[in-house]
Amino acid sequence: MLELRPDCERCGADLPPDSADARICSFECTFCAACVDGPLDRVCPNCGGELQPRPTRESHLLERFPASTDRKGPQ
Repeated sequence: MLELRPDCERCGADLPPDSADARICSFECTFCAACVDGPLDRVCPNCGGELQPRPTRESHLLERFPASTDRKGPQ
């Protein structure tokens, strides 16, 4: 199950579970669309994988399977 991490690892932008701007690689490294389409050029800086739009989770399922609150971006 996806963690649905709450922020961009590069710039710290908030990425709520329903965000259309969240991008992930196969290891769930998480970045915002602005970083991915700009400086990262759609390549994960951690693993070299391709960054794709992150799926969303229906709100009724978020209650049972909540998104992560562990922030990975700059503090």
